[in-house]
Amino acid sequence: MFEYDFMRTAFMAGGVVAVVAGAVGFFLVLRSLTFAGHALSHVGFAGATGAVLVGVSPLWGLLAFTLAAALAMGLLGDRLRGRDVAIGVVLSLSLGLGVLFLYFYTTHATQATTILFGNVLGVDTDTLWGLLGLGAVSLAALAAISRPLLFATLEPDLAEAKGVSLRLIAVLFLAIVAIAVAEAAQVVGVLLVFALMVGPAAAAQNLCARLGWAVALSVVLALAETWLGIALAYVTDWPVSFWIVSLSCLGYAVSLVKRPRGSAIHEI
Repeated sequence: MFEYDFMRTAFMAGGVVAVVAGAVGFFLVLRSLTFAGHALSHVGFAGATGAVLVGVSPLWGLLAFTLAAALAMGLLGDRLRGRDVAIGVVLSLSLGLGVLFLYFYTTHATQATTILFGNVLGVDTDTLWGLLGLGAVSLAALAAISRPLLFATLEPDLAEAKGVSLRLIAVLFLAIVAIAVAEAAQVVGVLLVFALMVGPAAAAQNLCARLGWAVALSVVLALAETWLGIALAYVTDWPVSFWIVSLSCLGYAVSLVKRPRGSAIHEI
């Protein structure tokens, strides 16, 4: 399968996205913001379809909308938790706007399937370079704030007493999540981003209690599930997104069975 240019590009794009999703998703799960991350992907649907309407690449429209929503969510700080109803309403509105934008530009209505469910096999060279750039930015930003982010996540009161701005950390982290969501949507689509960003991270936290090893395991699982999903799609001619999501769910189910007693992240 590596004789084909599009397959090599798919593996490279999938690898970049998986590394970012695994690393960022770990902290997303650790901070109990998985539903907020899921909502960002749906907000991105409106941005992607709006970009198609005006003739811009869906990736950049998705990125713009997710960043704007992430900044708004981050400004809520801890008040974001427990606001599932408000987030759900925004999520529904975003999907509605996306459908409206596609209605106005029916000549590209087939873009809806790609945006919703992803198509890593259709990633071109320009998009790959864009993903590489966004991946480098998001990983560098995550590394820069990782220590205060972890401190604010595990000991928020103590972190605030030590001078850590919880709101600033929340805004910066959700901006990183927005970039990761925009990237992951290129592989599994906005509806299935949740599985790629949350499944490997949740499984890693079930299996490993040491922070460094857990983050690494999350990245390895995301990478393995993505690459294996692409390979299985090539062999079976079934959708890539189906395989990636199925493998992610399987990995999480196995982690529940194999979970060691007392496993919890305990090392800062």
